[in-house]
Amino acid sequence: MSNRTIITRYSKAFQQKVVSEIESGKLTIAESMKLYDIRGNSTIDSWLKKYGKNHLTAKVVRVEMKDEIDRLKQLEREKRKLESALAQAHLKILGLESLIDSAEDHYQIDIKKKFDTRRLDKSLKESD
Repeated sequence: MSNRTIITRYSKAFQQKVVSEIESGKLTIAESMKLYDIRGNSTIDSWLKKYGKNHLTAKVVRVEMKDEIDRLKQLEREKRKLESALAQAHLKILGLESLIDSAEDHYQIDIKKKFDTRRLDKSLKESD
């Protein structure tokens, strides 16, 4: 007794017939496997990918109207403008914080912690 693996070859016409029956709803994959004695678990799946008309079932298809495409482009432009404005605002904040740090060093006061105008006025008069 030998341990040979039996390899079954199916004709292209047979494969297309099985795919057609599955896609039309006459049979399920499991029913086709049982009816035609097809043993490989991925055999019919590969036929469906190769010959099937419904090869897009695993993909998301989005249908857009012309005005939707234009609106999407407009929203993308607005998003880029807002991102740019946000980046500029962050740079401005960093610049102002740096200016405050320099002023604190120069006038020897803690501006961030407590703003004391009397002390600032005194410092300004001394530096003149």
